[in-house]
Amino acid sequence: MLRDYQVETADGRQLDVVESGQVGDPLVLVHHGTPGARTLAAPWIADAEHRGIRLVGYSRPGYGESTRVQGRPVSQVAEDMRAIADHLGVDRLATWGYSGGGPHVLATAALLPDLVVAAAAIASPAPYGADGLDFLAGMGEANVKEFDAVLAGEAATRPLHEAAAAEKRDTVDAVIEGMASLLSAPDLEVTRATLGEWMIAVFAEGLAQGADGWIDDDLAFVAPWGFALSDIRVPLQLWQGRHDLMVPLAHGEWLARQLPRAEWNYRPEGGHLSLLVEAVPEIHSWLLGHF
Repeated sequence: MLRDYQVETADGRQLDVVESGQVGDPLVLVHHGTPGARTLAAPWIADAEHRGIRLVGYSRPGYGESTRVQGRPVSQVAEDMRAIADHLGVDRLATWGYSGGGPHVLATAALLPDLVVAAAAIASPAPYGADGLDFLAGMGEANVKEFDAVLAGEAATRPLHEAAAAEKRDTVDAVIEGMASLLSAPDLEVTRATLGEWMIAVFAEGLAQGADGWIDDDLAFVAPWGFALSDIRVPLQLWQGRHDLMVPLAHGEWLARQLPRAEWNYRPEGGHLSLLVEAVPEIHSWLLGHF
């Protein structure tokens, strides 16, 4: 049974949190994508329950009913992770995240080594302006348009994101139509077969109050992240699929070069969303090995 509640941070903000599993089991915290929400996919919950994992999701500031933090850097996530861990009464946890959650996983691993036992990032973007990386190369048309606006600032980003947040995505076909330029063949297949209904729920919860979280995520990705990748010392996995039109393979390869101690998991037949089905059981097994 899922339990949902709000956690209060040290500065009085609220964070939307949901969890499955048993109190006392090893805790694994999930960082959602962009845009996103705390919503956990049914296959993740089933796998976590099978393995005896207490699986926790949360909505970043500005998503769902989590209090906005305007201008937040990626590194701000460390404060929120500490608040959630304190509320749940744990002093050790593992973490994984996907897509826009990837930089937040990396920040958590870098800034909270006393709390995080291991971390995994699926299809994480690399920092904007990274030496040797063309950030937009290989992205689908919708993402190129999105980041062109983001790079022009919030005034250009807000109308684009607010219009997208207001779109009706209440059927799987509507989700697919809205993401057409971003869905490679493996991602289209998994959206139809497995993840489509979950994606509807994610968009509905995360964007219910508007686009603030999405805007703040994107602005944070193209600004300094607030930590150094070289600060990561905890065990780390990086996952990437070749057929990814949202976060192209070059991003994962760049991160792998900067993090040579990380375990690199390249999937030549994988996309972006398909890894959310394929990789999670392996990630859960690997993370449990570090408690």
